[in-house]
Amino acid sequence: MEPLAATGLYRRRRWINTMVLALSMLMTLFGLFWLVWLLWTLMGQGLRYLDLSVFFQATPPPGSSGGLGNAISGSLALTFVGVLIGAPAGVLAGTYLSEFARDSKIAVVIRFLNDILLSAPSIIIGVFVYEMVVLRMGHFSGWAGALALALIALPIVVRTTEDMLRLIPNAMREAAAALGAPQWKVTVAVVFRAARSGILTGVLLAVARISGETAPLLFTALNNQFWSHSLNEPIANLPVVIFQFAMSPYDDWQHLAWAGAVLITLTILLINILVRLLLKTPPSRS
Repeated sequence: MEPLAATGLYRRRRWINTMVLALSMLMTLFGLFWLVWLLWTLMGQGLRYLDLSVFFQATPPPGSSGGLGNAISGSLALTFVGVLIGAPAGVLAGTYLSEFARDSKIAVVIRFLNDILLSAPSIIIGVFVYEMVVLRMGHFSGWAGALALALIALPIVVRTTEDMLRLIPNAMREAAAALGAPQWKVTVAVVFRAARSGILTGVLLAVARISGETAPLLFTALNNQFWSHSLNEPIANLPVVIFQFAMSPYDDWQHLAWAGAVLITLTILLINILVRLLLKTPPSRS
């Protein structure tokens, strides 16, 4: 019988395999080229305008010196409140799906709705919060912006929490239950402790997701050119300021838009690095 290496079938498979590998590498290099070009342009244009005044001065009128201090503080406030609302609800929902509902009919419905919310365009969430909150309050506000960000963060935390809890071996739950611990005690004292790094990873992913959102904030928090620490009124935030300044005809505003884009990019990059480090941390077995 003729050896397989000498047949046309083997040569054809080798040729197809080589072509597929070459095409995959080519597409990878194609994607990396645009990514590197984008980051190179962003860093080259933005780092030159990044100084201390950007962090401590408010957004200026055209032709005046200023910074992004009020927008940075506003973004931090909106992100913090959004995560404060969305993360606990997401952790509790993910825990219910993993530990209490599992394969029940209601769990299937919740997962389906969570997947829809996870893939929903952020502008749709912004319009929804605008209709439900902004119009009823009669004005834009930081609370409306934080709620929109919370709705974006919620499905991310739900999905991550459920997946991380499902990775915990059932033997750990059974061992705790054999000692007489109730299910809630097993979940809190055993399962949560073993999956805490994974749950925290989900929260950080949600922070990275919402920190650069612009569309929902245009309909909810809007913007404020002055220092404002009240969430009951429109509040400055980096994404909207970047959007407005980048579209303006003034060079000084465009320079601040480049600096703000660099700030958001570096922040998200650091968060993703932290997420990678947490994912490498083995689950706690204490």
